[in-house]
Amino acid sequence: MAMNRPCAWLVAYDIRDARRLARLHRFLRREATPIQYSVFMLRASPTGAGNLAKAIEGKIDRGQDDVRIYRIPEPAQVFIRGRSMLPDGVDLLGPGASLLHGA
Repeated sequence: MAMNRPCAWLVAYDIRDARRLARLHRFLRREATPIQYSVFMLRASPTGAGNLAKAIEGKIDRGQDDVRIYRIPEPAQVFIRGRSMLPDGVDLLGPGASLLHGA
């Protein structure tokens, strides 16, 4: 696999302050696909994910907030439990990926 080839990333956060939470949520809705309220999926190169992490860094308080970015191995399989932020009938599928609601 090429070093800077796009792949799937999972972004999850726990933000203490309501203003920072709203700001980060709005930012991530522009950059990634919401899976749950505080969980997003992003398709980007490692460089792109690093750039996203740097942008997030400026929006959080590292002493109080927690943001995690995980690379999802390919082929990606995402299982959603509970209520999804995606509308009914919308699935996240990429090359070799599958999404199962309520699995």
